[in-house]
Amino acid sequence: MQSDLTSRFPLPVAREEPEKGTPASLPSSPISADASDEVPFLRRVPFSSRRRRAVSESHISYLSSHPNLRRSFSREVGHAAAETYLLTRLTITLLRYLGLGYRWITRFLSLVCYATLLMPGFLQVGYYYFFSSQVRRSIIYGDQPRNRLDLYLPTDNSGSKPAVAFVTGGAWIIGYKAWGSLLGRRLAERGIIVACIDYRNFPQGTISDMVKDASEGISFVCNNISSYGGDPNRIYLMGQSAGAHIAACALMHQAIKECGENDTSWSVSQIKAYFGLSGGYNMLNLVDHFNRRGLYRSIFLSIMEGEQSLNHFSPEVIVTNMCDRFDFPPLPPIILYHGMDDCSIPSDASTAFAEALQSKGFQAKVVLFERKTHTDLFLQDPLRGGRDELLEDIVSVIHTGDAAALARDAVASPARRLVPEIILQLARKISPF
Repeated sequence: MQSDLTSRFPLPVAREEPEKGTPASLPSSPISADASDEVPFLRRVPFSSRRRRAVSESHISYLSSHPNLRRSFSREVGHAAAETYLLTRLTITLLRYLGLGYRWITRFLSLVCYATLLMPGFLQVGYYYFFSSQVRRSIIYGDQPRNRLDLYLPTDNSGSKPAVAFVTGGAWIIGYKAWGSLLGRRLAERGIIVACIDYRNFPQGTISDMVKDASEGISFVCNNISSYGGDPNRIYLMGQSAGAHIAACALMHQAIKECGENDTSWSVSQIKAYFGLSGGYNMLNLVDHFNRRGLYRSIFLSIMEGEQSLNHFSPEVIVTNMCDRFDFPPLPPIILYHGMDDCSIPSDASTAFAEALQSKGFQAKVVLFERKTHTDLFLQDPLRGGRDELLEDIVSVIHTGDAAALARDAVASPARRLVPEIILQLARKISPF
């Protein structure tokens, strides 16, 4: 069976890359607001020269005996600079590869304006990302470049918490783990651990590299989440946009492995449910659509490793073709969310995938949101604050069977607004997505 399986649907093999240095994990706990109780030089003192000299001596003495504290802030700034440099370098490499076509220039300018309008919210989320003690950044999960993930931990550390392995979007080109910081914050506030998995983007890697990286990140979560207060029996998989496609591919390819006798580091049975946000699951049906949207056919096929590989990286096709031929293992419940005004990936993509799953006896459903675009569900709605319908639905699924958690959810305070409504509406109009 295994020989027949791999001959018809060969698993992608990631290309070997030279080993690179692995940066050490950086501390993520800057001086806290109540540090004045422990740090002498932070106490309020009268403005006398004698007292100032005493404080200065105390300051120097304390920093001399606590070098890690003295360097913590500079390390945070250094980490932010390194992250910015990485993204800038990859962007320049990408632009050299793509050239400067008219569509790319106009969409890039739209993206700049869109990001500028939402900057008040991004700055607040960025401050949380870099300076919150509840965020563990850049945890290493593999030996390839960008094999890092961020963990968002609830403030209440009593008992084991459910965990979500999240794969961010970015058109397979600009994906980055920090894009999930707003979602990570919101779910952590509801008692759920979130692991945002980074992965190689194009042109640093192609789709097989991305799926391999995501699978290794999922494996890390399944095998190590208990060390961070997570419950290994309550692990969920989620992806958004291109990340939804990559996460679904990782899930399906893992199921293919389990059809045979391959040793695996994680199992499909460990995933309680899969959440797909605004994803595409049949690449054959999306090539021309992406070309019209500016992700040109030649570039997209380079990302997907050629037209002959589209079947292997289309979860809908895998489900349709594999289940009739092989003993496909049970899949977790699959819940797909999509905005009906999504122009980047039509909502039909989620509907068709759910129908394919249901036709093979798997549990799947689609939740459609009227008048919602590609970014409304993931960005504008969370930045708006108040009650987030998508978030509430995800939380209710994760907390099913946990009466105490459901009771806390019922009285949870609405999220604070981060961006004024008029700016959100303007950003929505000029969004390139």
